[in-house]
Amino acid sequence: MKKRFNSFYILFLCIAFNSLNAQQNTDENHPFYDRDSELMAHTDTIPDFRSKSNKLKLTGTVYKSDGVTPAKDVIIYIEQPDEDGNFDLRGNGKDRYVFHRSWVKTDENGRYTFYTFVPGNDRRYNQMSQIFPFIKEQSKPKVELQSLLFDTDPMLTKRCRKQLTNRGDIKRILKIKKEEHILVAQKNLVLPKQTTPMTK
Repeated sequence: MKKRFNSFYILFLCIAFNSLNAQQNTDENHPFYDRDSELMAHTDTIPDFRSKSNKLKLTGTVYKSDGVTPAKDVIIYIEQPDEDGNFDLRGNGKDRYVFHRSWVKTDENGRYTFYTFVPGNDRRYNQMSQIFPFIKEQSKPKVELQSLLFDTDPMLTKRCRKQLTNRGDIKRILKIKKEEHILVAQKNLVLPKQTTPMTK
């Protein structure tokens, strides 16, 4: 009986270890890790930026969990569809990635800036215009944030806004203003102690 228990225990440990390994490998294969963090700056430009008509400067500050202290060296990764609402996929098999993507690492003041464009919405699938962000603190796993929406999106109806408000998700909506020849949106983030980051 004791031998059977020991065999079962060893088998359980092996399965648990292999499962954890598989999760880590899957995570490491995510496009988030396609760029060396040492090469990142607090500002980056998404591919095709200069050719787009609705150029967007997405900028903000990342704060620590106290909501006051700027968080430096936090990596933010975004990916998004093109102006027609379609994801431009490149590569093959497991190496496929979204072409319109970008990385930044916050500066000593927690600041970051993306130069990108307002993505289109895919009316075929009733999808609003969205930017999909991920964030990672030093020595912590990456976290997928809620997608960012746009205040000017005609698909963001009063009903949708009400639902977002009721769920406490209204801060996902980016309010855009025009500055010279570019649209500007401010998005601040507060890093929680354990759960998904909140917007500020």
